Amino acid sequence: MASAQVTYAVTGATGRLGGRIARRLAAAGIPQTLLARTPARAPELPGATAVPGAYGDHDALARSLRGTDRVLMVSASESPDRVQQHRTFIDAAARSGVAHLVYISFCGAAPDATFTLARDHWHTEQHIRASGVPFTFLRDNLYADFMTGLVGDDGAIRGPAGDGRAAVVAQDDIADAAVAVLRDPGPHDGRAYELTGPQALTLTDVAATITEITGRPVTYVPETIEEAYASRAGYGAPDWQLDAWVSTYTAIADGSLAGVSTAVEDLTGHPATALEQVLLRDGTAPVPEA
Repeated sequence: MASAQVTYAVTGATGRLGGRIARRLAAAGIPQTLLARTPARAPELPGATAVPGAYGDHDALARSLRGTDRVLMVSASESPDRVQQHRTFIDAAARSGVAHLVYISFCGAAPDATFTLARDHWHTEQHIRASGVPFTFLRDNLYADFMTGLVGDDGAIRGPAGDGRAAVVAQDDIADAAVAVLRDPGPHDGRAYELTGPQALTLTDVAATITEITGRPVTYVPETIEEAYASRAGYGAPDWQLDAWVSTYTAIADGSLAGVSTAVEDLTGHPATALEQVLLRDGTAPVPEA
């Protein structure tokens, strides 16, 4: 089927990853439907039409997805009922006859994954498999783009990661991979890809790279699990959120995120982007003095 005849829908276009993917499709001249909780907040892109698409609204989703061939499903915002929202979306996609669903999952998604939110992704994957909708899963490692967000006001990254490693991946690489699959899903039907960066880094490595690129001194300070919960208790977050925050680090510690794959290059044709390149691209390097 020629791409001009294929219909596309993208969720999460108001966010960083979904927005990247929507912009790439628009730049390629591909018309698309942007499903958004608040359509007015969706980006204005050539050939894009924003429609209601809250994950929990089955009827609105079924209407919006009717006649759509290929759908990008970015996971919903973290919440206690996220898996149920995902199931509602998947059921609507199945009812609408979606021909291929690309789901943004997480590395090592499993029912007993160390990172608690990766369990949500596993349950979502299982529901997609059971729905009968043809699919591809893109299981992302931690975002390289968010590494600077781990740094506290005191210039320290703190958490119980020990000497473990994570193969952090650039969001631009994920977006490139997603677009490649959306445009030619056939070879990727029923497959799951672990998307990683080019190397696995300790948080000491991450801190050193941030220091080198930004000029801001950053260090990694290991915590025990008990210290990690105590240091985050003051935020008043619910228990499930605290578990997610802390298990981000314990998943690094136990090697859950250390595997390096060639999936980015296999799907996109270009090498995965190193953390230092992401930091430079994001403009986090200091501006040279004139």
